[in-house]
Amino acid sequence: MHPNALLDLSCELLRAVLKLDAPADGVVSAFFRKNKALGQRERHTLAETVYTVLRQRPLLQNLAQSGSGPIERRLALLAWAGSETFLRGALSATEQQWLADVKRIDLASLPEKLRHNLPEWLAEPLQKRLGDAEFWALAEAMNEGAALDLRVNMLKSKREDAQAALKAAGIDAEPMPYSPWGLRVQGKPALNKLELFTSGAIEVQDEGSQLLALLLDAKRGEMVVDFCAGAGGKTLALGAAMRNTGRLYAFDISGHRLDALKPRLARSGLSNVYPAQIVHERDERIKRLAGKIDRVLVDAPCSGLGTLRRNPDLKWRQSPKAVQELQAKQTAILDSAARLLKPGGRLVYATCSLLEAENEEIAQAFSAAHADFLPLDAAEALTRAHVGQAEQLCENGFVRLWPHRHQTDGFFAAAWEKRQ
Repeated sequence: MHPNALLDLSCELLRAVLKLDAPADGVVSAFFRKNKALGQRERHTLAETVYTVLRQRPLLQNLAQSGSGPIERRLALLAWAGSETFLRGALSATEQQWLADVKRIDLASLPEKLRHNLPEWLAEPLQKRLGDAEFWALAEAMNEGAALDLRVNMLKSKREDAQAALKAAGIDAEPMPYSPWGLRVQGKPALNKLELFTSGAIEVQDEGSQLLALLLDAKRGEMVVDFCAGAGGKTLALGAAMRNTGRLYAFDISGHRLDALKPRLARSGLSNVYPAQIVHERDERIKRLAGKIDRVLVDAPCSGLGTLRRNPDLKWRQSPKAVQELQAKQTAILDSAARLLKPGGRLVYATCSLLEAENEEIAQAFSAAHADFLPLDAAEALTRAHVGQAEQLCENGFVRLWPHRHQTDGFFAAAWEKRQ
């Protein structure tokens, strides 16, 4: 493709994404479906250019003010993720000089908000919690892409065997430092045609997400509920941990998300999973199971602000008001899920948020309102589930995962046992 044509497409895609009226990954996927002639390298350039703009939007918008022409074109030039030699074929002499001048700017001299690239309502509580040094380490980590994390389906393969099969396919993978099920791959190799993937021996799943399933510690023969199952990543991990025995309910209000579970479930070899769409957290299906369940995982709807490495648009699409509305939903869901448990049962509440408002505040309020639930020390629970260095993953009895410390998405989890 001619450089001018690819640059024009990047501007078109940026215009669509920067409306911020829909998840960026969905907008990019729809754009690629519309432009089917694009090759893999061209898709990579377009996607990474857009994601760079989303990650560094305040900085790039500030730098772009000195240029001329459409703002999307200036942003695309500043964030270009493809070959610079290729790009020069689309630039005028004026644009080439402007780009060279901008690149000589000392970014360290710019205001903080242009360096951390976070909205102030998010930056302020994170800086207060972590202190300056760690806050900047977190900001840097969240402005980088994430590695590709895989979970080995222990029903179908051992971790070392899956690692060897990936190496034979030219893909280097390393065992994860915490999850005994996990392998980490650098870059973004195509996996969907590998026999290892099509057979269900591996699934894409962030290490933090795997650790939530390990915290629940579902056993053979138990009755287990994944209360907000979504596309079922944790459901599949729980089913394998149960060795395909017992009964595992995958509940969600979205039939569309549960539909995405079906092909993954078919690959997994699991027959103990029962997906079911519910209307809300007080659905009749939930009431019928009250007091009968051994373990419940509540991966609650949240702001998703722990996933900014993968979904940088969320920091511009979320707001304090949205977080406040989510708190009410999280409290209601957790209260309803708790009713499912039998005495001695385990409840886990989790989010992929970094904010105390969605995490510690919800967990502490639940403990205060439910004397019949005993808070569990998360580090002890993870250690019993054969998670390495579990104490490094926890703060004040809760799981607290940070991208800059643990190379995972940001996750929180609290666990309780219903008193006998």
